[in-house]
Amino acid sequence: MDGSEHSRRALQVAATAFETNEIVVLHVLDPFRAASTTEEAVWNREYMDDREREAEALLEEYAEFAAEFDVPVRTELARGSPARAIVGAVDDLDADHVVIGSQGRSGIGRVLLGSVAETVSRRAPVSVTIVRPEK
Repeated sequence: MDGSEHSRRALQVAATAFETNEIVVLHVLDPFRAASTTEEAVWNREYMDDREREAEALLEEYAEFAAEFDVPVRTELARGSPARAIVGAVDDLDADHVVIGSQGRSGIGRVLLGSVAETVSRRAPVSVTIVRPEK
């Protein structure tokens, strides 16, 4: 869950379209960049601490949203490349399905930026449902 309306919609679909015992809401912190100096390391650590606090608040918000659908929710925070972390979490969390939002990029934006949803759908060892933006 990245805080976007797309991910919120994906959570709604996961809670209403699938019979499940539990939904795991996963947020991935992608490090901004590797620090090459001590000053950058201090700044980077402070930056990541701030991002972690924001992520925890976001996960709490999503858990409250999902509670409206009367489905047990567990939140998890991972670090690293989003697609790689999501695929890795499938095994770690013993997930049987991934529901992920799509930003609906196309053309050059998709080529340049890639698609986390597309990468997850190709690499995950379980079924993946991609929730596209409403038109």
